[in-house]
Amino acid sequence: MKKGVFFLFRSVTAAALLLTGFVTQSSAQVAAEGNESQAATCFRPALETEQVLRLNTGEPATLDPSRAEDVVSGAIIRAMFDGLVRLDRDGQPQASLASEIKVSKDKKTYLFKLRDAVWTNGDPVTAYDFAYAWLRTLNPKTGSGSAYQYFVIKNARAYNAGEAAIEDVGISVIDHKTLQVTLENPVPYFLHVAAFYYPQHQKTIENNKDWANHPKTLISNGPFKLKQWHHKRKLVLVKNDRYWDKEAVKLETIEFSMVDDANTELAMFENGELDWAGQPMSMLPVDAIQPLREQGKLITQPKATTYYIRFNTTRIPFTNEKIRKAFAYAINRQEIAEHIGQAGQTPLTGFVPVSAPLNPNGYFKDNDPVLAKQLLAEGMKELGLTKLPPLTYLFNTLDRNKKIAEVLQAKWKSVLGAEVTLLNKETKVFLDDQAQMKFDISRSSWTGDYNDAINFLEKFIEVEGTSNLTGWHNRKYSELIRKAYKEADEAKRKEYLLEAETILMDEMPVTGIFSDVNAWVQSESVKGIQIDPVGYIDFKWAYKE
Repeated sequence: MKKGVFFLFRSVTAAALLLTGFVTQSSAQVAAEGNESQAATCFRPALETEQVLRLNTGEPATLDPSRAEDVVSGAIIRAMFDGLVRLDRDGQPQASLASEIKVSKDKKTYLFKLRDAVWTNGDPVTAYDFAYAWLRTLNPKTGSGSAYQYFVIKNARAYNAGEAAIEDVGISVIDHKTLQVTLENPVPYFLHVAAFYYPQHQKTIENNKDWANHPKTLISNGPFKLKQWHHKRKLVLVKNDRYWDKEAVKLETIEFSMVDDANTELAMFENGELDWAGQPMSMLPVDAIQPLREQGKLITQPKATTYYIRFNTTRIPFTNEKIRKAFAYAINRQEIAEHIGQAGQTPLTGFVPVSAPLNPNGYFKDNDPVLAKQLLAEGMKELGLTKLPPLTYLFNTLDRNKKIAEVLQAKWKSVLGAEVTLLNKETKVFLDDQAQMKFDISRSSWTGDYNDAINFLEKFIEVEGTSNLTGWHNRKYSELIRKAYKEADEAKRKEYLLEAETILMDEMPVTGIFSDVNAWVQSESVKGIQIDPVGYIDFKWAYKE
């Protein structure tokens, strides 16, 4: 038992009394004895090629699972950590550290039995490590932008909001190898989101606040471990020989260079210095997309991602709904998708991506300058303005983001007469500025944790939530999302979500630009990298031949 942990949970006896009426999860949903769906892909002949995979990426904002929000950080964390389940190539959860999963008949309580596994320092991975990590993420003092992922757990939202005690959260340690999780309501996608629920090494975290920044102090439990992190230059992962499923891991090393220029990255790939260029770890140059497509080299795959912009509704003029709409309606999304995206992006006049649509036709007309000018005039009159103040547009350093920013700047100038200054920041600074709402308008993108509309709309339930960052709140909107959480009837649930998205688009604290795709090029020698339908990358089964 880890010091300072046991008192957080219900007594073993009380929890054990609940372990009646369970049924083992269907093997069609989760392979209870390990990652059976991957067995065939793991059986390969001996590999003679040097098993070193070389990619380029941006600087990860953090490698702390409780604090990560960006795609790059998430992908590297996924390589270094392992949860109770792991998603396969089809995005379906398969048992990983869980050797057995049982679900109560009312589908609200899950019992996980853990297999034998150890951390990179040799300590055993236990149920306490999972409970500690999840409660740390939920602790409001942590300030985690990932806390919402756990809100399906009983009283997790209330605890995160300071309205419930830690012992009320539906996480119970039965013994070192048994974890029980009780949900607020039956959640059909629970195991999908649980793939992002990683354990954490409590002693390391409590002894060193900078534990996640250095190879010597970052203790992990996944297929790979951190060997080098020269910030803004290079990050190296190596195979974790203590990983429970190490036989499935063929790569010895993954080298991430950090070249902050898409053209240079593509040149490195073409010169044989990289094995992969482009998404989801970085971006291809916009001007190279069409030539690569014509050469038959471009690989694309739809993903559950919305590329959108946020308005800071606490700053004038975006305190006014009509002015927010004016800026949204002035945008030509079709032009951006065709001439900047170029890889099959779909213009979005709603918020939920086309992978999980509520209203496929959208909520307003794309590229409507006439209505945009009318709404701007009405909004400025309501605010008593004769001229728009100088505005800022915040975005992070990527070729595509820069080109989109320039198109938006020009469009808002020509249609609305707005003077918008572009603020280009490297990702970590960008995220910090966004979290502190140091912007008037900011680009954003959201890749779902699972492919369901609620995962996109729930971002805006709480005005103070770290996933909102607009200053906007609508009580009816929040009530509709909470009703959808509890609704078992799928048709009724969709009605709630459709009404919620309608409110979001009526008040326009955010506006979608396009539903995104992954686009990349890769060496023919690279095999086994999995990008699931949601858009997440997993290097566990990768190899080179």
